Amino acid sequence: MKDNSIYSPQSSVPVTSRVLGWSDLFSLWFSLGMGLMVLQAGAILAPGLGMAGAITAILLGTAVGVALLALVGVIGGQTGMSSMASLKLSLGKRGVALPVLFNLIQLVGWGAFEIVVMRDAASLLAQRAWGSESLWANPTLWTFIFGAVATLLAVSGPLAFIRVVLRRWGIWLLMASCAWLTVYLFQHANLVALWHKAGDGSMPFAMACDIVVSMAFSWLPLVSDYTRFGKSARQNFWGTACGFFLGSVWMMSLGVAYTLAFVSTSTDANALLLALSGVALGIPLLLILVDEHENAFADIHSAAVSAGTSLPLSIGKLTLGIGLLCTLIAWRVPLTQYENFLLLIGSVFAPLFGVVLTHHFVLRQQTTRDLNGRSLAAWAIGIVVYQLMANFLPDIGATLPSLFVAGWVCWGLGRKVNS
Repeated sequence: MKDNSIYSPQSSVPVTSRVLGWSDLFSLWFSLGMGLMVLQAGAILAPGLGMAGAITAILLGTAVGVALLALVGVIGGQTGMSSMASLKLSLGKRGVALPVLFNLIQLVGWGAFEIVVMRDAASLLAQRAWGSESLWANPTLWTFIFGAVATLLAVSGPLAFIRVVLRRWGIWLLMASCAWLTVYLFQHANLVALWHKAGDGSMPFAMACDIVVSMAFSWLPLVSDYTRFGKSARQNFWGTACGFFLGSVWMMSLGVAYTLAFVSTSTDANALLLALSGVALGIPLLLILVDEHENAFADIHSAAVSAGTSLPLSIGKLTLGIGLLCTLIAWRVPLTQYENFLLLIGSVFAPLFGVVLTHHFVLRQQTTRDLNGRSLAAWAIGIVVYQLMANFLPDIGATLPSLFVAGWVCWGLGRKVNS
């Protein structure tokens, strides 16, 4: 019988339950770094930058993002605490309330987006197979099917999901589907011509890097929910970094290449999915779709863990409630404004984890206050810096400046207290 006590967001995971090794964490983060939403992110970059510029932004942004993601994951492994619980060490017990709220909003949003993109992909495949009038082409049906499956997986807990689902077959499905899409691309597209074709300049390179970094940063508020079960800091760091980097770069680059090679100038948000559904009878897309649930699983499970830091409810009840909420939102929300959603995530969590990383690795402090006003002030300054940079200096970028300014302010205030 599953021991739900080890998933409690209020307590540290005991050493005996820290059982995930490098291969477990690599499998998890390779899978989370991939997915249909990552393909869509690549599609966002493609028109403005062209293939060469987009892939350069992907490599640079992902490298920066995964380095910081893995460092935050080390904090979870060292403390044994969930992501939101570990924020209490920097912000105080009451100071964590606002990050918990923001995290719930972004995780419910991500969970709903995942269900939407799975629904749209399944509907397109069903239309190709049985026609648009078929019951199986009904988006509403797929919305509730995928919402129910993702919620049930989240209820099972991370240890069972990683070791039973991902390690045994999930990661192999993903590798097979991406390899298939890669081979098809080399066979049917002129990659040399695409590489030398310039973008239309509609997106600054720095903004593209911000979007890519935001893909990794969207996992910052939940990475410790999984690395707290890791065996060691070294395995936590390298399993997370290598898995996410390889998966994200591979999948996002496919999104760029397929958009430029096979998608017309259509403004349809599902244009890339439509193109993919025609590749090899849609089988590679179907394989990605089958394994897409791990992203929705992580969003729903971690939203429940996050809510559990403030609400006196069991993880099981919270998981069911959040899964239902994500499903209902997905039922009524189209796949639009995705780029703005990614940038909003970066504006909140990039400076927050600048503060957290500074507290843990530089100042090596753990606050005993209910509310650490200095850390909250550093976070707020970082958010302001992000918004100013994004709106007035988009060619420079906003993610890294806001993170470093928040960390620098936190360091300065922390040194002043200790002096």
